[in-house]
Amino acid sequence: MLSSLLLLGLTGIAMALAPPLTVQYQFPTAISDDAKVPVVLGVMSRCPDAILCESVFNRVLQRVGNKVEISLSFIANPNASEPFYGVTCMHGQAECAGNVQELCAAKYHSTSEWWSFVQCQNFQGRDNIGTPETALNCANAAGINWENGKAGQCAGRDGRGAEGIQLLQQSTRDSIAAGIQKSCTIIINDRQVCIRDGTWYDCEGGHSPADFIRQINAEYDRLNSAD
Repeated sequence: MLSSLLLLGLTGIAMALAPPLTVQYQFPTAISDDAKVPVVLGVMSRCPDAILCESVFNRVLQRVGNKVEISLSFIANPNASEPFYGVTCMHGQAECAGNVQELCAAKYHSTSEWWSFVQCQNFQGRDNIGTPETALNCANAAGINWENGKAGQCAGRDGRGAEGIQLLQQSTRDSIAAGIQKSCTIIINDRQVCIRDGTWYDCEGGHSPADFIRQINAEYDRLNSAD
C-alpha cells in the first residue's frame, strides 16, 4: 500500500514538472454578430495570484469563451531610468520579459493560441516565466511559430524586443488609467468585480468559475438584449 502511494506521489510530481505536449485550448464556437463581453485581467506574469486567477479563468473560458473578449493588462511602475523596459516590474526584469512575451503573443495570435501560451508559461512555474527557453517551448506547445513569426520578433529573444517594450509601456499606462493596482484584478464589461491579492476580496458576485460564468452570461444577455 505504501509503495503504491509513493508511486502515485512520484507520478504526480513528474506530471507537474513535465511540460505539456500541447496546450491548445478549444473554446466554444464563436457566436457571429453578437456583442462580446470585454473581460480584463489586471496581472503581473510572475505573480502567484495572477497565475491562480488565470487558472480560474481557464475554466471560465471553456464555458463562455465565445461570449467574451479577454485581455491582460499588466501592472508595473513607469520608470524612465529603468535601462531596458522603462518600467519597473515587481518581480524583476524576468517578469517584464514575461509580460512582453505574453503581450506579443496576444497581439499576433488568436485567443485560443495566446491563452494556451500563457497557460503553458504558468504551468512551467513562476521562476521560469520570461525565460527564452520557456517562451520557445510554450510557443511550440501552443502552435505559435516563435522563432520566425511576428510574435517572437515582437518579443525579442530575451523579451526585450522594441515593439514588445512599447506594448508593455502602453499596457502599464492603461492599467494606471483603469485604476488597476492589484494583481489579479478582474474587470467585466468595464466594472471591477473581484480582486485576488493573497485572498479574494471585493467579490460581491463571488469568485468561483461558476460565479464569473454567471456574471459574464448576464452581461452578454444585457449587451445583446436589443437583438
